[in-house]
Amino acid sequence: MPHVVIEHSPDAAPGGGMQALCAALMDALAAHPAIPKPETLKLRTHQSGAHLSGTQGQSYAHATLLLLPGRDGDTKSDLAQTILRVMAEALPQVHSLSVNLADLDSAYAKRVLPDETMNHEGVT
Repeated sequence: MPHVVIEHSPDAAPGGGMQALCAALMDALAAHPAIPKPETLKLRTHQSGAHLSGTQGQSYAHATLLLLPGRDGDTKSDLAQTILRVMAEALPQVHSLSVNLADLDSAYAKRVLPDETMNHEGVT
């Protein structure tokens, strides 16, 4: 169920850089002991249409990891550092990288179709 949402400037990852970042994050988080069901991970990116970022470098990428409550501070810090490390490796040219973790509200709800209703591209 964890969600990783990456907001980024248009110049953060030209070409397929964001798809490669998502794949690298998927691998790193799937291997993390705090993610017991890697098949529930969801990653997505959003490119900003307009932004300002201080007076120096303008490129940025910011990741938010949304989790169900229950992980301790050390675990959350380790997850944040894992995400930041992967981002730094995948986006070495980006001026500003940051990560925030947030607990989902207990009222979080979702609906997932059974796998047999999906075609090979994951579309129903």
